[in-house]
Amino acid sequence: MTNFTIRDLRSHIEVLDAMGALSRIPVPVELDHELSDVVAAMQRSDAGAALFEDVIGSPWKIFSGAVASQRLAAIALGCEVGEVVDRMAHVLDPQYGVATRRVDTAPWRSNSVVGNDVDLSMIPIPVHSRGDGGAFITGAVTVTKDPVGGRGNLSYNRMVRTGRNSLGFNVNEWRDVGTFMKSRSDPDAPFPVALAIGLDPAIMIAAGIRTPIDELLIAGAIRGEGVEVCRGVSVDIDIPARAEVVLEGYIHPADRAPEGPLAEFHGYLGELWNSPTVEITAISWRDDPIYQTIVPGWYEHIYIGNVLPREPLLRSFIRHVDPTADVHIPPYGNGFLAVISIDRDNPGTPRNLAMAAMVAHINIRNVVVVDRDVDVSQPSDVLWAITNRVHWGDDVFTVPHAQGHEMDPVADKRGVGVKVGIDATYKRERREYGERVAYAPVDLAKYIG
Repeated sequence: MTNFTIRDLRSHIEVLDAMGALSRIPVPVELDHELSDVVAAMQRSDAGAALFEDVIGSPWKIFSGAVASQRLAAIALGCEVGEVVDRMAHVLDPQYGVATRRVDTAPWRSNSVVGNDVDLSMIPIPVHSRGDGGAFITGAVTVTKDPVGGRGNLSYNRMVRTGRNSLGFNVNEWRDVGTFMKSRSDPDAPFPVALAIGLDPAIMIAAGIRTPIDELLIAGAIRGEGVEVCRGVSVDIDIPARAEVVLEGYIHPADRAPEGPLAEFHGYLGELWNSPTVEITAISWRDDPIYQTIVPGWYEHIYIGNVLPREPLLRSFIRHVDPTADVHIPPYGNGFLAVISIDRDNPGTPRNLAMAAMVAHINIRNVVVVDRDVDVSQPSDVLWAITNRVHWGDDVFTVPHAQGHEMDPVADKRGVGVKVGIDATYKRERREYGERVAYAPVDLAKYIG
């Protein structure tokens, strides 16, 4: 890895550039659809992050794709690709958390509009997919505070622009933001919130983790030093001081309106939700700010929300069954699929491992167990194992009526459905068929002019 220090989005862009993992897009790009089309294509081929320098109708540059692959996650975490799961397991341990450091001012306080001067049309919010119900803020980290215990919280919430100073705010009832609002004597009273945009990827990664501690402590563990925070202009919340753009305001839990649809992590356009609204009371930004967005329903969305925080959890569970087993949650499985790699020595172990993974996190619905000669990062290799090592009558089992995610498109509206385990390991006791064909990798540039 490089010796560069990442402390904010700008230093992250410098590191990506130095490592050949950034594409600067100088040609004019449309804010609606075209920008997301380009980012999606880049993520599909792991071509790195994108910095759009000329977005039509936008006064600001736009960045996307910070953590869209294992390679980019390694850069963000400051480790090698093969160390990502170990690194995440380390920073998720509360004993390694690093407390925030409050500062009196912040770069994003350089420019502000408040009250009646607030106008969300100044923010270059893309319309990402062609089925989206409007311009959605997807790359903002929601910053709130527990009104009872006082701890801070980071999360992601999709937000659609509905007016000059208003947003629709999607929140699952089990998320901490929803719990915080309900814990008050008046659950319907306005609830303060800040939306931080353009961040150190350590904060972006931490915001995708659901934990009983302040996620900023995890971001501090990633960087080895406390994250600087600064009080808001109009709300009493500690906000990351090195953000590019900050929106502040109040959630109105009882003031609800239909919000959606939006491309979701499961790969479909999500449903309309009767969601609370947010009244924006202040917009602040750095000089020459960089707006950051996440293409919804695509690789970065899945990596931050499903892969990085959950692979260490699943590995911990399955290693109670097999201390040497490894696990991968591939982005093409939208967080519902886990692939486990083992040195098979017992015919019953694959099933036990699959069940352990299903229990570890409710989202895990399908589990494939393979041998070490299968590259779990390559979909074609996993499919090869399923095709050539699975007897459908003997090597597949189901767990009916299991709890999963409410948005799982194959479950009922409460998330109850069928989980499936597939033993795609080589059963030599059934039939010995020799070893896999293998060819050594070569550098084609030496052979092809």
